[in-house]
Amino acid sequence: MTRVSSARVFALANHGRLLVASVLLVGLALVASRPVSAAPDGMVAFLMPDQASTRYEQHDFPGFKAEMSRLCASCKVIYQNANGDVAQQQRQFNAAISQGAKVIVLDPVDSTAAASLVKMAQGKGVRVIAYDRPIPSTPADYYVSFDNEGLGRAIADSLVLHLKQNQVPTDTGGLLAVNGSPTDAAAGLIKKGIQAGLQESGYRTLADFDTPEWAPPKAQQWVSGQITRFRSQIIGVVAANDGTGGAAIAAFKAAGVNPLPPITGNDGTLAALQLIVSGDQFNTISKPSEIVAAAAARVAVNFLSGQPQEPGTTLYGTPSQLFLPVVITATNLKAEMVDKKIVSARQLCVGRYAEGCKKLGISE
Repeated sequence: MTRVSSARVFALANHGRLLVASVLLVGLALVASRPVSAAPDGMVAFLMPDQASTRYEQHDFPGFKAEMSRLCASCKVIYQNANGDVAQQQRQFNAAISQGAKVIVLDPVDSTAAASLVKMAQGKGVRVIAYDRPIPSTPADYYVSFDNEGLGRAIADSLVLHLKQNQVPTDTGGLLAVNGSPTDAAAGLIKKGIQAGLQESGYRTLADFDTPEWAPPKAQQWVSGQITRFRSQIIGVVAANDGTGGAAIAAFKAAGVNPLPPITGNDGTLAALQLIVSGDQFNTISKPSEIVAAAAARVAVNFLSGQPQEPGTTLYGTPSQLFLPVVITATNLKAEMVDKKIVSARQLCVGRYAEGCKKLGISE
């Protein structure tokens, strides 16, 4: 099998940073060079899938609302969260249309079930922007997200490089893969990227699990069972987000495993960053949701104004704009998260994390 070289991952990481910078510069250039015409009074709905992650209330919606206010002060924005309930999201979607929404930004609880919502809305002349999670079976009017397959590959490559740098043999033990929800098409893309990275690593996958609703308790229960089954054979865990990564950490600690194997994550949550500071979690993905939320707002205002969209690519038949994120480990946490003011030292270095911050050179 092809082995991942440190040079290749370093190049991928730097390439990713350049692409992020390029995408942001292009986006800013487009906004600067093509002013948005005065949008008619319009209503836009921002419908998010669950509350298992704090990101929607703390980052996505504030970022979306701020950009909407900047571009279309007369527009009304509706925000709803389905709390993981497909039927509730359908009711929220129908209510948004009944209230007069002209554009709906939808992060679906169930990517398959959302297809009927897209068709219904489009039949009424309502534009649908798929957000974060794609809707594979029916093209939406636009799709805005991070590159989920790319970030899955980056998570896996980062862990594999770490194992090889620490000379962990490929012929003893293996990895656990804790994937996201089987009803989330974005989780499927992340899983695809992870699998691609692991298949080329030389390390075997002991077992993998698709976590229903991304629920950390279900991930923790599964990992606990695998610890009983494999114990010392587990040399690492590729978890698809910070919630499932944190659940894996809790399972190992409950089982009395010390030291912990390296465990990945994704989303760059404060809790995950603190776990990296303490040495419990190996990596996460920095993907400031405000970036994607602002891009969705620009697309929504363009739809309201009747302006053409300029996709960067196409995914599942839908014009799309995909952003490439950055892998965060203890090595670059300060430079990427604190120095760039995505998180403050005051937020990060509280209580038992203060000592770890000192070791990483992070101070208020």
